[in-house]
Amino acid sequence: MIDAAVYKEVMGSFPTGVTVITTLDQQGAVVGMTASAFSALSLDPALVLFCPNYSADSYPVLRERQQFAIHLLAAGQQGMAYAFASKGRDKAKDVSWQLSERGNPLLEGATAIIECTLWREYEGGDHAIIVGAVENLIVPEQPLLPMLYHRGKLGEMPQLA
Repeated sequence: MIDAAVYKEVMGSFPTGVTVITTLDQQGAVVGMTASAFSALSLDPALVLFCPNYSADSYPVLRERQQFAIHLLAAGQQGMAYAFASKGRDKAKDVSWQLSERGNPLLEGATAIIECTLWREYEGGDHAIIVGAVENLIVPEQPLLPMLYHRGKLGEMPQLA
């Protein structure tokens, strides 16, 4: 049996980017979650994946809505990452957003946004593996430094030579 604390320590040793996945609930309110378990999956067709915990309050809404926006967070968006990592339904109360033409809530200031429809879902232990078909890509006019997650901390990616 694998020790959960050691497993978390080892997995935390791998730096990742940080995303916030958003959608709307039936009342039109923004719901979402923070996820570092995100990856490109396929170029043809264009697919990405992320892995929400089954216990996340936003998970059933994402499944029901069948569409979502994945925000690749920029350095300095730690407040947004923590807000969407919290429990509860009012995570976007202090966040600026606008509705996309596709009906997804788009948060301001991300390094990029990927709008998706739900393509497939697979079981993954205590997490789902959600595969999204990429429908739209949004890149800001000015490139931004991404946020990184490493050993339980959020920070700015250093400049690469």
